[in-house]
Amino acid sequence: MAQTESIQPKDARSIDIPCTQEAFRNLKNAKRFAIDIGISLTKIAYYSTVSHRRVHYDTEREEGKPRIPDRNSFVYEISEGARLHFIKFETKYIEHCLDFVRANLIQSKEKMAGKTIKATGIGTFKHADLLQDKLGLSVDKEDEIDCLIKGCNFLLKKIPNEAFTYHRHGDPEYVFQSADPNIFPYMLVNIGSGVSIMKVESESCYERIGGTATGGGTFWGLGSLLTSAKGFDELLNLAEKGDHRNVDVLIGELAGSDYGKFGLSENLIATAFGKAMNCNSDSNDKTKSQFAEADIAKSLLFTISNDIGQIACLYAMMHNLKKVYFGGHFLRNHPLSMHTVSFAINYWSRGQVQSLFLRHEGYLGAIGAFLKGAEECDTDKYSWQENYDGSSGLQGTVVTPLLSGLPVSQLEIDRWESAVGFCPLLADPASYIADTVNLTQDNEARHYWLDSFETSIDKYVQKAVVSQPDSANAVERGQRFRDKFVARVQYLRTHPFAYGSLTVRSLLDTMEHCLRELDFPDPYLLQKKEENEAALEQLARRFAELDCKSGSVLHEELVTSILAGNMFDWGAAEAVRLMEKGSFGFEEALSKIESRPWLVDDLDLWLHHIEIRQPHKCAAIFVDNCGVDLVLGIIPFARELLKRGTRVLLCSNSEPALNDVTHSELLGVLARASTICPIMEKALKDKLLIPVPTAQSGPCLDFSRVSIQLIQAMIHYQVDLLVIEGMGRALHTNLLAKFKCDCLKLAVIKNRWLAQRLGGDIFSVLCKFEPAPTSRCAC
Repeated sequence: MAQTESIQPKDARSIDIPCTQEAFRNLKNAKRFAIDIGISLTKIAYYSTVSHRRVHYDTEREEGKPRIPDRNSFVYEISEGARLHFIKFETKYIEHCLDFVRANLIQSKEKMAGKTIKATGIGTFKHADLLQDKLGLSVDKEDEIDCLIKGCNFLLKKIPNEAFTYHRHGDPEYVFQSADPNIFPYMLVNIGSGVSIMKVESESCYERIGGTATGGGTFWGLGSLLTSAKGFDELLNLAEKGDHRNVDVLIGELAGSDYGKFGLSENLIATAFGKAMNCNSDSNDKTKSQFAEADIAKSLLFTISNDIGQIACLYAMMHNLKKVYFGGHFLRNHPLSMHTVSFAINYWSRGQVQSLFLRHEGYLGAIGAFLKGAEECDTDKYSWQENYDGSSGLQGTVVTPLLSGLPVSQLEIDRWESAVGFCPLLADPASYIADTVNLTQDNEARHYWLDSFETSIDKYVQKAVVSQPDSANAVERGQRFRDKFVARVQYLRTHPFAYGSLTVRSLLDTMEHCLRELDFPDPYLLQKKEENEAALEQLARRFAELDCKSGSVLHEELVTSILAGNMFDWGAAEAVRLMEKGSFGFEEALSKIESRPWLVDDLDLWLHHIEIRQPHKCAAIFVDNCGVDLVLGIIPFARELLKRGTRVLLCSNSEPALNDVTHSELLGVLARASTICPIMEKALKDKLLIPVPTAQSGPCLDFSRVSIQLIQAMIHYQVDLLVIEGMGRALHTNLLAKFKCDCLKLAVIKNRWLAQRLGGDIFSVLCKFEPAPTSRCAC
């Protein structure tokens, strides 16, 4: 049960803020542990509870007396969330890390006695006594393959952009896979000390179909014999610098050979280590010393990787599997290793088998072991999202205070209370991509948006601090938010692939994650309240103006009203400059809209369509901003659909983002609107107008992760019209999305660079109507 509290002076009951970007954070609230102990790397997993504040508005007011918005017109609700933490470090530090965990737990060793820790990995047996001694936990050993597959399934289903293909020296090098509603079947190749190959057909149906003893341990062992490298990572780094051609014999070096007719390139390796065959036969040591350690390491890496790739390819083809995922400590997202394995798979399968890698491949066993111990928690009833504030990212590390700055990698996953799934109206869910532009592939766009976010961050900091005037540490937290977000932007300049496909959506999500972690749950809450109140005061007059019109004139007015409302967006710098003048209202917004023909102008098609067809059964409208956008734009549009006999689902964010309306705010606005208009009042009472949360928490819209509640409503009420409004939802994320039903996408482009790139100018209009495939019509 959430606890509700009113704002008190100096924010007396503000939640404690965990240190951001610190490994083992929130350890004092840890509830359950799991561990995966490998020869070289150990992964600790734990579950913790996290306190977050949410804002809910007091929508009551005395009849006829508008309430002046102030800090007392809302309450904070402190609620407990859940977070999964996965920490990866070198096994040689395991004893020190366990000491750190024990020292930072609330529970004493005595209180932990009798509890268990799920453990997997080859080092479990060796370190079982150490775990019990340090933490007082009895060790419950889990099968390694079971844990690997369970962890892999979880990542592929729950974490967007988890899987990718790798193209060394490509542009881009990393190409991430979009979400797939059906991940099965696939093959998992786990490259540890040896190699295990598993065929996975479902959550419960899988088998080990093969493997080889020539794996990461072979590379490490032979590398230690042949070079002076002190460890696995040093050996990998050595291989990166080498030239295998000084050690290997290539096809082109075989005298008198013509293998072109067999499709063999002259640059392929004919004999691994072929040039070293006679290095001991000559008494002169010069022959042996001509082979540099880096060249030997690279030849060895190619030998092991090529063999693993060929064996994996043969198993995939034998079992008719098209997708092969690679995991295990051997790869560690190492570019040269991934390149070699990918080349071997592609070469031997002639492009018929796809080699895929995982951003978090090192955590598979730990995730699986944790889930084994959490099966009673009904994890499938929730959705999960990577926390961009706390995760170190692909190939990234964070610093922990233990052992004077031991570098570790970490993954943090937040639990959301609503389960999510694919929108049932997507034309092809498997090919749906939530983002219009991939910034990892578009260099010009990437530089522009990273610069834009970095230079505009101070405005968001200012808004966050002003939203909590009674907080003694708001300024300090605001600076921490700024520093954290700017550091993340700087990191993404050199590692744009760190968290999957870099997009405008992911940048906005990162900003929202950082704000929530630093206890700024809704920086625009007062702004939204003021704008809603002001717009509601104009609603009755707006209804009266529209009721004097009919036919295509009315429907054109309704569309242009949505576009005018969309101008009121505090997330767009050009719009902010207009609104800060103080005299910018609904009429001024109408005058700013460009003259037709618009940049994308399907208005005539929409007007013709709505005139000739029967009224839609049900429309799902995805709303955007509070104030004029919602009240004077969307609500009149929805009211007209209701008058035509169309049921309306008003779909809004579950959590705050910029000045977007949330589900709880929408409920309050609709309650007020129903006191103004009998049509609205009756529609709400008869469930013809239904507000639905989307499970979204950002300014964009991902149709692969909408709430089960919304999915069920769409199916039950047979939605045959989608209306998607705003730059974030209609332009940045769903401009190219295809649906089974009629779809109207509306936005004013409030970014000059983006508008010009699309062939328009600031405040250009996007009015895109796509009839359902079975009801195409032309003006």
